[in-house]
Amino acid sequence: MKQIVPAVMEDYEKIAFETFAQKAYLNYAMYVILDRALPHIGDGLKPVQRRIVYSMSQLGLSSTAKFKKSARTVGDVLGKFHPHGDTACYEAMVIMAQPFSLRYPLVEGQGNWGDPNDPKSFAAMRYTESRLSRYADLLLDELEQGTVEWAPNFDGTLQEPRLLPARLPNLLLNGTTGIAVGMATSILPHNLREVAKALILLIEDANTPLDDLLRHIKGPDFPTQAEIITPAEDIRSIYETGNGRVKMRARFRIEEGDIVYFALPYHASAEKIHEQIAAQMEAKKLPMVSDIRDESDHEDPTRLVVIPRSNRVDLTALADHLFATTDLEKSYSFNMNMIGINGRPAVKNLQAILLEWLEFRFHTVEKKLTFRLEKVVDRLHILEGFNIAFLHMDEVIRIIRQSDHPRQDLMKEFDLSSIQAGAILDIRLRQLARLEEIKILSEKKDLKNEQTTLETLLNDKAAFKAYIIDEIKSDARKYGDKRRSPIQERKEAEAFSITDVMEVEPVTIILSQNGWIRSAKGHDIDPQKVKFRSGDSLLCHLRTQSDKPIVFLDNFGRSYTLYTHVLPSARSNGEPLTGHLSLQPDTRICFMLSQTQTTHFLVGSDTGYGFVITFTDFLTSFKNGKSVITLKKNSVPMPPQPVLDFETDAVAAVTTKGRMLIFPLKELPRLKKGQGNKIITIPKKEQTALDPEKLKFLKILPLHSNLVIHSKTYSLRLGVENQHDYTGMRGHRGKLLPRGYRKVDKLEVTPMASHTM
Repeated sequence: MKQIVPAVMEDYEKIAFETFAQKAYLNYAMYVILDRALPHIGDGLKPVQRRIVYSMSQLGLSSTAKFKKSARTVGDVLGKFHPHGDTACYEAMVIMAQPFSLRYPLVEGQGNWGDPNDPKSFAAMRYTESRLSRYADLLLDELEQGTVEWAPNFDGTLQEPRLLPARLPNLLLNGTTGIAVGMATSILPHNLREVAKALILLIEDANTPLDDLLRHIKGPDFPTQAEIITPAEDIRSIYETGNGRVKMRARFRIEEGDIVYFALPYHASAEKIHEQIAAQMEAKKLPMVSDIRDESDHEDPTRLVVIPRSNRVDLTALADHLFATTDLEKSYSFNMNMIGINGRPAVKNLQAILLEWLEFRFHTVEKKLTFRLEKVVDRLHILEGFNIAFLHMDEVIRIIRQSDHPRQDLMKEFDLSSIQAGAILDIRLRQLARLEEIKILSEKKDLKNEQTTLETLLNDKAAFKAYIIDEIKSDARKYGDKRRSPIQERKEAEAFSITDVMEVEPVTIILSQNGWIRSAKGHDIDPQKVKFRSGDSLLCHLRTQSDKPIVFLDNFGRSYTLYTHVLPSARSNGEPLTGHLSLQPDTRICFMLSQTQTTHFLVGSDTGYGFVITFTDFLTSFKNGKSVITLKKNSVPMPPQPVLDFETDAVAAVTTKGRMLIFPLKELPRLKKGQGNKIITIPKKEQTALDPEKLKFLKILPLHSNLVIHSKTYSLRLGVENQHDYTGMRGHRGKLLPRGYRKVDKLEVTPMASHTM
């Protein structure tokens, strides 16, 4: 699409709205990217940061100057270079002064500049005072040495530097974060000495592989002593691609049986961590912790004490749980997006950043040396004139005293340039009379030597590189320090499971016909005597342990899972189960299960199909459950039966027509879900619409057990010797029970020694 450039304001109305919107948004996006949010690779600063540093240098706020009110600096920045909000400008200045936010702060502050627990708790700019830090000298020392390009400020009345002549890659040393339009940046801080060593390697050999660089730059280095626990291969991947995540973990020691955290992750708040742990204690998720105290003070800036309930608590496991569930372990994004030398934003890897910054530095040093060489040559030229004046002192004085045009006469008489003649005329007569040839020759000699050195540096690549290496080494000694954040690979922290933190005790779960549930402590409660809401009654109960999950099975064969700690006490009427599970309108819970003495269950449907399932296959974390038993239309699940021994147990199945079949349990398959295999045959031809035959009872028959059949007031006990009459292969039709017992009301399994009443 051809771009339309309006000649006058009225012509904007003639541009298509789509074209205008695209152009306006693109201009806005580029402005945010280039002039607000992303740092430049050269000095590692965003425009507002650069303007703050430059304004402070112009105010004379060097690292040795007296502090001045921060409002003075912010006013200068806004009025001269950065016409935006004072709050945003001051916040940018505050971050530059916070030693817990920047690895190498650019501003030194007096007053309240925030706290690690609340970085935004700083005082207003009318109260705080500030000046530049020593580290800021790395950005400013060469500013007036011809190293930077200057641009007019927003109203064209002043000049400001486009970039500051950084002597080290501040972008890597301090890092930065920013959000632009369609892109963001997140660069973590690094150690100055480590970066300096890597730079020297690249100066000596630009093809130095990444692995050699990583022998020096081992990873980020934060303003905190917490550990970086990211594996070395992950860190290498970050530096290779420019993207990734880094994890930090708090450091602790054991003091008299207590866990004492003395170093927290970058931007982690001790107050917030205290609240997170206290909330878990209140929710009874940390029964092994008796107290949590924040004992931080001036002597110990970070001291968070976790006190276990007894000396039997596994402190390592407890610490792991806290790492996994609180800000004692934090993850940080690594997205090395920046504006390059070409003025375009891009994500760069470590090698690209260091090489491109070295290109910037080489160009800066070349301009500095060239600027100095020009000054030396100009001074030598003037000294030549001074030397001539000294040799002809009397004549020079006579011309100055008697000539109407002394500059032209001096130039004509002694073959001087206009600059030389002007320099002689600028000297006071008293000084001119005292000119000493020795001083002139001495200065001239020194400058000649300096000129030779500068020309050598500019013309000899090896000497030029050695000069930059010496500068980097000198700055590393002056401004560098030891690594603060140790790198220690650790295994992934695991939080306690619900069963780990739960107090184990016997409980009885009671479920009503209307779906109200509650939990009572102990097994001695009689569910039949429990009071229910009006119109409600007992559906079923379950005796289990508090650390065991409860499985609910509905009329559609779906299973659901809950833990007892979320259930209300039996002292009340309970709560609707729908408050804990997502049940469909026509769904009703039929059975409750728990893993107490067995790990397997026999499940089936009244159509005569079934299979064996492990208890863990019932479990689910979804509130709407999961399908376990596949049911045919108008079919319902049979009550699950606990399996004692898969190899020796038998299955007893009784239909509504009085047919019974006994067969070995191992003939049924073990499945995770499904319909299963046929248990007993129910012929379709014998089915009637009014009285269809269904599977009525399904029981597990352990080895050497009696089977008692109840029909009305009668009961029939089948011992082991009588059960053979009904034994057959799985899926057979089964045998009719004796007359009078074909309408079975109850099927009971008893031990061999038991007798029927």
